[in-house]
Amino acid sequence: MNEVMNKSRSVVAYFSMEVGIETRVPTYSGGLGILAGDTIRAAADMKVPMVAVTLLHRKGYFYQRLNAEGWQTEEPVAWVPEDFLMELPGRATVQIEGRPVQIRAWVSEITGAGGFLVLVYFLDTDLPENSEWDRHLTDSLYGGDSRYRLCQEVVLGIGGVRMLRALGYRAIARYHMNEGHAALLGLELLDEEAKKAGRPTFNKDDIETVKRLCVFTTHTPVPAGHDQFPVDLINRVLERREVEEMKEFFCCDGMVNMTYLALNLSHYINGVAKKHGEVAQHMFARYTIDAITNGVHGATWASDAFASLFDRHIPGWRQDNFSLRYALNIPKEQVWLAHHTAKLELLRYVNRETNAGMDGDVFTIGFARRATAYKRPELLFSDVERLKRIAGNRRIQIVFAGKAHPNDQDGREIIHRIFEVGKNLKQEIPVTFLEHYDMEIARLMVAGVDLWLNTPQPPMEASGTSGMKAALNGVPSLSILDGWWIEGCIEGLTGWAIGGLPKEGDGPRTNDAAILYDQLEKTILPLYYEEQDKYVDIMRHSIALNGSFFNTHRMIQQYVLKAYFE
Repeated sequence: MNEVMNKSRSVVAYFSMEVGIETRVPTYSGGLGILAGDTIRAAADMKVPMVAVTLLHRKGYFYQRLNAEGWQTEEPVAWVPEDFLMELPGRATVQIEGRPVQIRAWVSEITGAGGFLVLVYFLDTDLPENSEWDRHLTDSLYGGDSRYRLCQEVVLGIGGVRMLRALGYRAIARYHMNEGHAALLGLELLDEEAKKAGRPTFNKDDIETVKRLCVFTTHTPVPAGHDQFPVDLINRVLERREVEEMKEFFCCDGMVNMTYLALNLSHYINGVAKKHGEVAQHMFARYTIDAITNGVHGATWASDAFASLFDRHIPGWRQDNFSLRYALNIPKEQVWLAHHTAKLELLRYVNRETNAGMDGDVFTIGFARRATAYKRPELLFSDVERLKRIAGNRRIQIVFAGKAHPNDQDGREIIHRIFEVGKNLKQEIPVTFLEHYDMEIARLMVAGVDLWLNTPQPPMEASGTSGMKAALNGVPSLSILDGWWIEGCIEGLTGWAIGGLPKEGDGPRTNDAAILYDQLEKTILPLYYEEQDKYVDIMRHSIALNGSFFNTHRMIQQYVLKAYFE
């Protein structure tokens, strides 16, 4: 293993609570972890010196099953880290509630298109030296209570910096916090600066030094989504009274807010779409917040059929996703054939798993998101009678997927209701809900459906990346104008919008379902069934305009220029 290449030069240390490197390594829950994996893969392609730090979630997020009534049940994910990762001999120690907790690291090599390596370190506390409770600290992603979550963040932030030191990393140019879960790394860096100066505590000069080292990306446009912990819990876990003494720096209404900690210790802060940058700027008006729109990793998310098509017509696209703009030159019949191949692959899986009897000649709508209220997955069923009339003229079938957080009862009920609607519609419209949405199922869905549907309540979609993955495979979106779609939608050319741009002071969006049905009935289905040539033209533009831009190659370039080595 060639670790020396990363340690001998100045690197970016990328910290994320979850990282999705592949389906069989269940250390991710959804969009945040998938983005992290795509970021790392793009850094490897573009030879950006990077090392990543995350936690080894032995029980994963959870394994989702649906019972006969359509209720979600959860099980720990069974996997063997030794089958996919290499254990390293190095150790680091953190203090939690006055106890020393030992940490080890496992490593995965991510190899770029040109052979460049980026290493991902997975931190693990399951060691015999630790207490039984501490051994399970890194087991579950987003599980447990506030104490468990805070202790995990100590391991990730403080333990992550110490592990990098133990592994020999000294020349770290930037520490990139992918969300606020890693914000405690800033305290460790402050301690290092104070120690260098021979002082027992850090001062304002140390804060300025650390700020130059740190970059923070916020993904959450909802205040309740930012990690906050009671001051007394912070004092008990960290045993650091200076946190409480610096209330204006870390605290808000008696809580320690990890987002504010990250904001105050970063020289560059960004949201993940232009609109989200504006929303975040309003939320955190004291700070300067830029925007770098998310992307997806082309070679990971292009289906086999489209990857082969791109290999033939756009050599070098794997190293240079920008070159996908030449997709307009690919013959339409070849685009359609590649899509039909991907569609049949999806429907074979759907029919095998759910016995839905879906047909490759029927217009297929895909919807896959975390099942939660603001994403409004049931909007498509707001007027079931109208939907049946639409399908009576031009056939449709619908594939759903997505997990509800175990503590989100509303999300669990949404899945159940979709399941029930699907049963009732079985004769008129085949509807299925796929269990255990993961990277493998996502790859099948984004390439195999004919239309990608997205219906969030604006402005609550920070970015969204599933529609980007669909565009890469020539699948247009029908979406609310929120997140990335504000930038990616060219009406009738890359897809279609549901309603207009959100405006401040807008009330409830009561007309979105009617607009959705109008778009389907009057524009999209007639194009697909009666003017297929025009539909394929929209598919090509989805690749050429959106696939070539909304990718992590472009995203990483922007981070390099704006945040990493500026």
